[in-house]
Parts: sequence; structure tokens; C-alpha cells
Amino acid sequence: MLRTTFLTMLALVAFAANSVLCRLALGGHGIDAASFGSIRLASGALVLVALRWASRGGARSRGGWLAPLMLFAYVAAFSFAYLSLTAGTGALLLFGSVQATMILVALRGGERFARAEALGLALALGGLAYLVLPGLSSPSPRGSALMIAAGVAWGVYSLLGRGARDPLAETARNFAWATPLALLVSALAWPHARISAHGAMLAVLSGAATSGLGYVLWFAALRGLSAIRAATVQLAVPALAAWGGVAFLGERLTPRLLVSAAFILGGVGLAVAGRARSSVRA
Repeated sequence: MLRTTFLTMLALVAFAANSVLCRLALGGHGIDAASFGSIRLASGALVLVALRWASRGGARSRGGWLAPLMLFAYVAAFSFAYLSLTAGTGALLLFGSVQATMILVALRGGERFARAEALGLALALGGLAYLVLPGLSSPSPRGSALMIAAGVAWGVYSLLGRGARDPLAETARNFAWATPLALLVSALAWPHARISAHGAMLAVLSGAATSGLGYVLWFAALRGLSAIRAATVQLAVPALAAWGGVAFLGERLTPRLLVSAAFILGGVGLAVAGRARSSVRA
């Protein structure tokens, strides 16, 4: 359990760093969204394939097409959504929709809530709903829709990753297969492309470190988490991303974001505590 907790904490920090790195790159107009996504996936694939060859001698990983497709859909929607969202708001939308997706699938698969988990979920989803309600400080509708789509794709990708026998090999394969799809989007968006050295460096850092290696850690952690718990703990990411946005991007914490974060993170804490208590009684 200690190993799972440690891996989960590292992965969640990496997820939050992705939001900050993407906003740093796109907010300064150092790179366009399509190029950021392509470089992110390509650099992640190169690092992961190299690590896989070094550790496994090039052993093959088998799998279908759905995981790479979901990874591509997540990265593409994530990149374009952050053209109009702050780091904290984007992370709240992303992981709120991740949680809803994973929990719905878990319930269909036979997992059941403890009472505290159900209340925690209701609080968290209520906070998410408040965040996107129409109003003076509500986020961009287009950006919100794209980030929710990214969250659904990431939720499906995480569920597929729970059965990974070799996290490094399977993550390397997913990145390698998703990269051509991202390059196709970049080719279609080429007239609007712009790539500075600074923007490319941030995309490489996001791909090689906080995405590639971060996702390996997440796949390893998923083997010790139920689908409901894996969905719930990810809602800690928005708080980390919002803090990173304030510290590194000069973003402002709005009252709407603060209230939403309080409900969402409070719901996460209640759900995790409820799961722990029910496990002890069992």
C-alpha cells in the first residue's frame, strides 16, 4: 500500500505539472497547440522506447488500438483547450470529467460506493457544476467542452491501463502509436504553426518527463487502486495545478475557482476516507 501511495503522489504531481507546462508554452505564444501536442507525444515516445529497449531488450508489447487512440484524443483536446483556460480551471474540468467517466464505468462493472464515497462524489461533482455555470467568471465554453472531452478520453485510458502487466512497455507503445495521429493534426494545422525554442523545450519536458515517465508511474500505481479510488484521487490535481498557475504563471485565484476547489477537494477527501474505513471494516 505504501508503494502504491508513493507512486500515486508522484503521478499526480506530474499531471499537475503538465497543466502548468502547457499554459506556459501556449500562453506566451511560443508554440501552437497542434505542435505542442505532437512534440509532447513524440518526445515521450522516444524516451519511453529508449528506456524500454534498455531494460527489456526491445521486447514487444501487445495491445489494441483503443489505448493509443484515447491517449491521442486526450493530448489533442487538452492542448487546444488550454488556449482559453487557466491552469487551475482546466485541471478542475479535466479531472472532474475523468472522475465521472471512471466511476460510471466502475459502477457498470459491479463496484459499489460506500456511503461516504457517494456523498464525496456528490460534493465534488457539485463543485464542478458550479465552476462551469454561466456567469461573469465562468470559463470559455469551447475550452470547457474540449477539456471535458480530454477528461473522458483520459478516464478511458486510465481504465485500460489498470490491466497493464508491463507499464513501461505499454506506455511506450501507446505513445508511439498516438504520435502519427498528432503529426497528422499538425500537418493539417501547418498554416497556423509557430514553434519557438522555448515552446519546443516546454513541450519536450512535458512529453519526456511529466507525461511519459509520469504515465508509467500512474500505470504502476493503478494496479493497487480500485477504479473508484483511482478516479477520486485524481481530483487532487486541480489544487496542485492552480497553485502552480499562481506561482509560475501569475494567474489569479477567482472566488469561483476557490469555492469549486473547496467542494471538489473536500469531496475527494471524504470519498477516500470513506473507502479506507470500509476497507478496514471488511
